[in-house]
Amino acid sequence: MIQKTQIKAIVSGSIGNLVEWYDWYAYSAFSIYFSSSFFPHSSPTAQLLNTAGIFAVGFFMRPIGGWLFGNLADNKGRKIAMTISVLLMSFGSLLIALCPSFNSIGILAPILLLLARLLQGLSVGGEYGTAATYLSEMATPNTRGFFSSFQYVTLIGGQLIALSIQLLLQGLLSDADMHAWGWRIPFFIGAALSFVALYLRAHMQETDSFKANAINKKKDSNLRLLLQDPKAILIVMGLTLGGTVAFYTYSTYMQKFLVNTVHLSKIEATKITFGTLLFFTFLQPLLGWLSDKIGRKPLLLSFGILGTLFTVPLMSSISQIHTSHEAFILILLALIIVSGYTSVNAIVKAELFPTEIRALGVGLPYSIAVAIFGGSAEYIALYCKNSGVESAYYWYVTICIFISLIIYAFMKDTKRTSLIQP
Repeated sequence: MIQKTQIKAIVSGSIGNLVEWYDWYAYSAFSIYFSSSFFPHSSPTAQLLNTAGIFAVGFFMRPIGGWLFGNLADNKGRKIAMTISVLLMSFGSLLIALCPSFNSIGILAPILLLLARLLQGLSVGGEYGTAATYLSEMATPNTRGFFSSFQYVTLIGGQLIALSIQLLLQGLLSDADMHAWGWRIPFFIGAALSFVALYLRAHMQETDSFKANAINKKKDSNLRLLLQDPKAILIVMGLTLGGTVAFYTYSTYMQKFLVNTVHLSKIEATKITFGTLLFFTFLQPLLGWLSDKIGRKPLLLSFGILGTLFTVPLMSSISQIHTSHEAFILILLALIIVSGYTSVNAIVKAELFPTEIRALGVGLPYSIAVAIFGGSAEYIALYCKNSGVESAYYWYVTICIFISLIIYAFMKDTKRTSLIQP
């Protein structure tokens, strides 16, 4: 039975996560409008390639964030780490909102854009591990999959809010106004939303697992303790590889793919992305609940097998569609497959580590895998298109998923071997 304190924990832990991921995805959603402000002397594909490069560089701060905030969460508490991370994210958003264009300050414009993304990368790198740890520790043994699924509910929810604001602005402003100044509005909104998240996180309850461990905590380096379990580190990185590439392909890159390759309008692409992600969001708690009944491994295996078999056919079909309805159905099918990973990945990672290194164990190896593979996915896709071999990217995604499938096949089901104390 879910108690009132657990519901409050879901809300407190998830809302801040939603704000952080809104700020993170606003960059990707609105880059089709602001890329020309920072890289004006390039072709449309090259402009997107440049902004995707900065998007990818932001990912490389995530391992540092995973290390810094993971240590902070394991030593000082989940609450303080989550509070600081949301403040850092909002500062990055405010910097983007106020950043002058290339025509105003020249090369300093993309440099400031890069600095903002580095700060946001540091923040979101710390957010994932601490939020996953917090939600898993606040749950009972029979509700951990359900609770932890809200990690991706709010992660996707942040993207949906970004897309909602984009649709609203597209309806209110002309295309010229969106390119000139309208793209700044969502970043101001992101900075303002952080105050809501700050209030909620300031009143969060610390987890019993952390409080109990703090009393008996050994005086040893968290990183040293983590490195004593290389198998768990490799499992986290391996199971993340295929999932993160597939997720960023269908959630983040797909909007640009529909505009740049399928040649749909920006508004059509935004509507399709919004609709498919909304359905995808509702799948997360349903499959998280299912994992509490049948285990985590069956869901991971379903993603690995279906993703390996159908990624190339799906991506090839999407590239050749003629209507928005066809695009919606195909992308939705792809996201249903990806749900086998997204709905349980947070709890699987949390269940691999003991309390004293859980936030670090979840956050650091995950952030490394996402930095290398998730952050580069959009850049690699655009590079393949720019080089005239776009279909090579479809095979790249397939290979990444297949590698993860091998990990899924040989790993134990963490529901039955969980290191989270009841």
